[in-house]
Amino acid sequence: MSLYKRYFAALMRLADGAQERHYGERKERLFDSIAPGDRVVEIGSGTGVNLAHLPPGVRYVGVEPNPHMHAPLRRKADALDLASVELHEARAEALPLPDEHADAVLSTLVLCSVDRPQQALAEVRRVLRPERQRGADRSSPREGSAPGVRPGGRFYFIEHVAASEESTRRRVQRFIKPAWRPLADGCRPDQCTGALIEQAGFAEVQIDRFPSGSVLNPIRPHVAGVARR
Repeated sequence: MSLYKRYFAALMRLADGAQERHYGERKERLFDSIAPGDRVVEIGSGTGVNLAHLPPGVRYVGVEPNPHMHAPLRRKADALDLASVELHEARAEALPLPDEHADAVLSTLVLCSVDRPQQALAEVRRVLRPERQRGADRSSPREGSAPGVRPGGRFYFIEHVAASEESTRRRVQRFIKPAWRPLADGCRPDQCTGALIEQAGFAEVQIDRFPSGSVLNPIRPHVAGVARR
C-alpha cells in the first residue's frame, strides 16, 4: 500500500499542470468569495494545487490521507503568503477538527474517491460554521447576506460526475469502473456526486454542470458550485 501511495503522489505531482489548464480559471471564479483571514479546510488536499487560488492571509488546514503528498504541499505553501498551514493525515469521513471550525471547505476531484461520500459531506457540514446573528462578531457582512446576520460557512467544490443515465458515456463509465478504481485511487467514474451534494442537507446549493476535456474523455461531465451551511 505504501508503494501505491508513493506512485499516486508522484502521479498527482505530474498532473498538477494539466489540472490547472482544465480548471484554473474556474477555480479563480469559484474561490473569489473566500476572504483573507478565513479558516479554509481542504479535504483531499493532495499536493497543494489549489493553494495558489486562495487569497493571502488565509488560515489553511489540509486533510490528506496520503502522507507522500504532504511535502510538495508544504513547499507550495512556503512560497505563498498564508497566515498559517496545518496538515492532517486523515480521511474526509472522519475530519480531526472541532465542530463549527471552518469558514470554508474545499473539495476538488475528491469525492469520487471517498469510500463513504455521504459521511464525508456530513463531516463538511459539521466543521463549517453556522449562520449566526451578529453581536460580538464585528466582522463586516459578506456580500449578499442580511444585515445583522453572519452567513453560514461555504463548501466549494469541483467534481466529475456520472453522465446521463442512458448515454453511451454512462455505459462506458460503468464498463471501465472495475479497472479504473484500482488505478485511480478508488475513483468511481459513474458516481452522481452532484446529487449527493444537493441531498446532503445544506441550506443552499448553487451548482453548475459543465463539460471538461475531450468529448472522448469518459470522466465527464463535471459540476462546480458552492453549498452553504
